[in-house]
Amino acid sequence: MLRLDRTATLYLSSPLTRIFGPSQGMRVPILMYHSISGNLFGMSHPFYQIHTLPAVFSEQMRWLRNQGYRTLDLGAAWAALTSGADLSKTVVLTFDDGYRDFYTEAMDVLTQCGFTATVFLATDRIHPTYARIEGADYLTWSEVRELHRQGICFGSHTVTHPDLRSLEPEELEYEIGQSKEVIEQNLGAAVDSFSYPFSFPEEDKNLVRFVEDLLENFGFEYGVSTILGKASRKCNKLFLPRLPVNNWDDSQLLQAKLAGGYDWLYWPQLLKRTLWHNAALMESAPRSRRVKPAL
Repeated sequence: MLRLDRTATLYLSSPLTRIFGPSQGMRVPILMYHSISGNLFGMSHPFYQIHTLPAVFSEQMRWLRNQGYRTLDLGAAWAALTSGADLSKTVVLTFDDGYRDFYTEAMDVLTQCGFTATVFLATDRIHPTYARIEGADYLTWSEVRELHRQGICFGSHTVTHPDLRSLEPEELEYEIGQSKEVIEQNLGAAVDSFSYPFSFPEEDKNLVRFVEDLLENFGFEYGVSTILGKASRKCNKLFLPRLPVNNWDDSQLLQAKLAGGYDWLYWPQLLKRTLWHNAALMESAPRSRRVKPAL
């Protein structure tokens, strides 16, 4: 399959980034995984897939280790960014949703490679016993506690994994606050990180400010989003950018993403969302405000 994003990344953006891009030590890639399985989640195009076969995930992790990469959690990465430390060969690993295959497929590989990770839980999908939802198994609370004892960090991914753009203010407050409370009750430890579900509405400034205020009020220190790119100290620490990784990322494309060669895609995606957002605002505005009277 011909992929414009891959072609532009490998043969245009990456060479330019190597020459003109910022120092590799000043930014850190936060990789976004979902399911480590053969479940074909997402749309047909490779960009939208959210599964990575266990064998491919193992290859990716071992490639990172062999290339000399180390992992940090979000707090340590942010502290390093703000202090100006050299973050070359550093990566943050994140996993959204709370799929059980993190426990059965990913954890052993991470342990063998000496890596850590953060898993973001949609708490309505996590139960005392196994829950299968839409064909996928999710972690149990006992597995979450076991993973936590082994050094895995856990963060909030809301309660029901809704599109936050569709919610009323009180619903937003429930999704963010209740998920944090439930995880803390089950772990007996503080939760300080949040992962925004679905596409991050960067173009909707009012919603972003409201969500940011909620996160701060509930005591979150860090957050990640679907904004494309590597994180720097200039970023909002509650909406840090990430780089999606899935079954289609071979070592060549993964290396380009880690070096910043994939960041170019942020701009066309932001333009597309902004145009849609503005069109929706025009459509919802009163007709008298949108249509000029005939002369």
